[in-house]
Parts: sequence; structure tokens; C-alpha cells
Amino acid sequence: MKIKSKEDIEAPIAEVFGAISDFELMERSALRRGVELQRTGDLSQPENGLAWDLNFSFRGKPREIRLTLASYTPETGLALTGSGSGSGIDGRMEIELLALSPQRTRMAVQLELSPTNLTGRLLVQSLKLARSKLTSRFKLRLAEFAKFTEERLKRTA
Repeated sequence: MKIKSKEDIEAPIAEVFGAISDFELMERSALRRGVELQRTGDLSQPENGLAWDLNFSFRGKPREIRLTLASYTPETGLALTGSGSGSGIDGRMEIELLALSPQRTRMAVQLELSPTNLTGRLLVQSLKLARSKLTSRFKLRLAEFAKFTEERLKRTA
């Protein structure tokens, strides 16, 4: 199952890449939302096997996910893969950046979920039934992230 969206951000591509690859900010944001995390790897060299072990509660059940930085290409994008223990679903999120002008960047995000067992197939099938709602929520969250990134970059400029 794939979900895609794109947003235009009023900022140079280098600054947008800096915002999406600010892993310390993402970690603090996850901690504020109640996610326990443990990072492995070096933030100063993220292309060399950066990963996180995440523990959180979702729909009343404890979940564990191993999130790994699969690709890291400065100024053009990155990809993350995730697999949960016992969830039966593997995921991949790709973020691609495209400079539309010196001060405008298009961010395209694609999330792909694939089942690894019967439990995962049932979960993915139920998600497909709610695809339109999931897609609209995904697009809304991406738009919020884009707006937050624009405002943050304007404040620091």
C-alpha cells in the first residue's frame, strides 16, 4: 500500500534538507509524544548506519519498531525503512526534494507499507479500506510540517 503527497516550501533546498535531516529535533518531538527511543549510529555521519529503536503505545498495545536510515543524499532527499517486531508490516518512507527556484522547494513524500505475514496482510487490508481518510490525514500532516518548516526557517534567517 502506497501513500504519496507533495508540498511546496518557500525556502532554499539546502535549508529544507537541513530541516528534514535535523534528527535531534525529530527525536525531541518523538519524546514529547511519549515515544521511547534509542539511537544507534553517529548523527555527524548519518549515512553510516544511523538507526533508532522505538517503543510506544498505539491503540492500547505496546509497539516496537526498528527505524533505519536507508539512504541519505544531501540536498536531494533521504529514505527510512522500518520493521516492527510482531507487527507483520515493513515500511519505507522516501522524501525527495526538488528546487523549483532559488527560494522554493518541492518536497515529495511516499510511504509504502508491505505485509510480511498473515497478521500484516489483514492490517494492510483494513488500512486500504480507510485509504481516503488515511491519505487526507497524511497530506494534512505533511502540510503542517511544511508550514512549520517555513516558519522556523524564516525565524532563523
